[in-house]
Amino acid sequence: MGHTHGNEAFLPLKIAILTVSDSRNDETDKSGGYLQEAVQEAGHTFVEKKIVPDDIYQMRAAFSAWIADPEVEVIISTGGTGVTGRDSTPQAIAPLLDKEVEGFGELYRQLSFEEIGASTLQSRALAGLANGTFVFCVPGSTGACRTAWTKILQPQLDIRTHPCNFAVLIPRLMEK
Repeated sequence: MGHTHGNEAFLPLKIAILTVSDSRNDETDKSGGYLQEAVQEAGHTFVEKKIVPDDIYQMRAAFSAWIADPEVEVIISTGGTGVTGRDSTPQAIAPLLDKEVEGFGELYRQLSFEEIGASTLQSRALAGLANGTFVFCVPGSTGACRTAWTKILQPQLDIRTHPCNFAVLIPRLMEK
C-alpha cells in the first residue's frame, strides 16, 4: 500500500491496548483480543490490556497511567468513538494530548469508506501524542480494528516502512 521496507532491523515497540466498553469482558472482547494478537504477531512487545467502561474519568485514569509510564510507547484504544450518548473516548482523550495527529482520523475514515460506505461518518477515530507516547483511538468493531491495524498502524509502527513512519520518531518526541 505505497510503503516499502528498508534494510533496518525490526524495532519492537511497547504497546498497551485499552478496550472502552460497558458490556465487554475478557471473554467477549474480540476487538481488544484482535489488537493484542496483531501486536504480538507483528513482533511488538505487548505491555498490558485493560477494559474500562465508557466513562470519561476511568478512561482518563487508564490513559494517564500509561502516558506517564516510560515502558509504554504506544496506546491503542478500541471503542467509544461513535456518536451515541455513551461514546466519549474523543472527549476523554483530547485534553490529555500534547499534539493531535489530525490525518489519522481522516485517513481512517477514507479507508473505512471503502469497506462500509457513508457509515464511516459515525467514526470519530483520533490520534495524537502525549508525553512522548503515541495514542490511537479506533472504533470498537473487530473490522474497524483490523482496518486501522493493517492499513495504518502496522506499517506506521514498523521502523522499516518507507518513506517515513511513526516508529522512527519515538526517540525525538520529547525534544525541546
